Amino acid sequence: MKKPLLTLALLSALAGSSFAQSSGAAYQNTDYTPKKAAIKYLPELETLVFEFQVAGNAGKTQPKPAGKTDGAPVLGYVFPTTLKSTDIGMGATDGIVAMALTSHPDFEDTPLWDENGDGNYTNDGLVWHAHWVVLIKDSRVAGGFSVKEFDHMGAAPKLPPTSAPGMHMYMDSPGFTVTMQGNTGRVVVPLNRINRRRDFKFDLVTCYMEVNASDKKRPMLGVYQVYGVMSGNLSLPYSVAATN
Repeated sequence: MKKPLLTLALLSALAGSSFAQSSGAAYQNTDYTPKKAAIKYLPELETLVFEFQVAGNAGKTQPKPAGKTDGAPVLGYVFPTTLKSTDIGMGATDGIVAMALTSHPDFEDTPLWDENGDGNYTNDGLVWHAHWVVLIKDSRVAGGFSVKEFDHMGAAPKLPPTSAPGMHMYMDSPGFTVTMQGNTGRVVVPLNRINRRRDFKFDLVTCYMEVNASDKKRPMLGVYQVYGVMSGNLSLPYSVAATN
């Protein structure tokens, strides 16, 4: 029996993590050890709540500044899904649509939102926030995946108006509410923002990512270390659950 593409990519990533070009090991602790993942449908609010639990404290460990965008660290709790890019307001493109909760102190990529509420829209990168991304298998990085890019010199693909300007990747900054409380993290996703889809599968990955702005042989935003996978093999086995 052939193993799914995602499983093969993950096994390759874990096998190659020892030669990662990053400092992701410095952040590996129980705050990134997944214990539970769920997506709950709240019919009275027509909303989905993406939820995870870790062995430690959700979101407590955050990246230390690199002092520049090139090489900037990004930590993430990522929900890979079977949604299509068109479900999240992007044009049709191949790849894995994922909801990524990220923290990164060196740059701002949610210019429409003031996550820390201080009136400054340009200093919120460290605060946990949500992105839709399209991931592709990428052997150039030890984590095995990167955010899909497009040619900035060509015609721009269809992206939601909430996408951060100047970033030539399939990435959206939708402004969804993110909470980190105790061992649990959550993000609230209105159903009308995903084409009213509830019939999709998902998984949970905790990982270290890094920005690259100088090496054309590596992606702009790649996964360099995988800390944990809820299913154990990235098979996306979980379904959305209805609540009463």
